[in-house]
Amino acid sequence: MEVDYLFQIGDKIIYPMHGAGVIEGIEEKEIQGQTQKYYVIKILMNNMQVLIPIKNVTNLRIRSVENKISMENVLDIVHQGESDRSLSWKQRYQINSDKMRTGKLQEGAEVVRDLTRIQNEKTLNSSEKQMLQNAKKILVGELGLIRGITEVQATDLLKTIING
Repeated sequence: MEVDYLFQIGDKIIYPMHGAGVIEGIEEKEIQGQTQKYYVIKILMNNMQVLIPIKNVTNLRIRSVENKISMENVLDIVHQGESDRSLSWKQRYQINSDKMRTGKLQEGAEVVRDLTRIQNEKTLNSSEKQMLQNAKKILVGELGLIRGITEVQATDLLKTIING
């Protein structure tokens, strides 16, 4: 029986809320008496390995890394885009949480842009600080994979783009 996999070994992916990774393998494992196939994913930022049941990949919104053109368009939006400063922190936190859950490149980049701009003006609360760190980690990881640069280089590039 031939199985059609969404990803292949070596594919670069984004696992929302965890960051950029690479599919290192596809394994069949028995866990709690149930045998199923898993993607073996190496999450690059913390050098962690995770097993994701293949049947859960779409529900978890795991996606392929975007291409250079998409990344350039998103970075342009980050640089040029406007931030809504009229929202209360609770409203902003809810909107940003929803954006992060989508796993989409542009949504995550907007969170980084907006929270960084606010942080440049005043101190973020601990929840928003944590969200900003996670959003940056994911964006920097994807930027590094697309451009073929290190985490430090990607972080510096992102700072330059956001701060203009």
